[in-house]
Amino acid sequence: MDIFDSMHVSGHKIGLERTNPRHLSGKLPQNQSEDSSATGFSQAMVKALNGANALQQESTSLTQAMLTDPESVDSHDVTIAMAKANMAVTMTKSVVDGAIRAYKEIISLR
Repeated sequence: MDIFDSMHVSGHKIGLERTNPRHLSGKLPQNQSEDSSATGFSQAMVKALNGANALQQESTSLTQAMLTDPESVDSHDVTIAMAKANMAVTMTKSVVDGAIRAYKEIISLR
């Protein structure tokens, strides 16, 4: 979406200069189509689900290692891995429940 048409804007051009490398580069973000934003959201969801799965698998493998060879794994590492996996699964469940609730609301609007 263009805010100003180039035919309606006149005046002097002022170059933007970055004085700090952490500042933005002075370029406006390009418009994204709805298709690319949908792809971005789906990719983000898949990445989040894969991350939750990886945390759950890490927790399971550390728990199994703790049971088979207690000296090889620190109990704090197992506890932390279990807490991370629990938090990831809880957040994933919340997002899925919200999506289902939004879908039901959209369906009931008819």
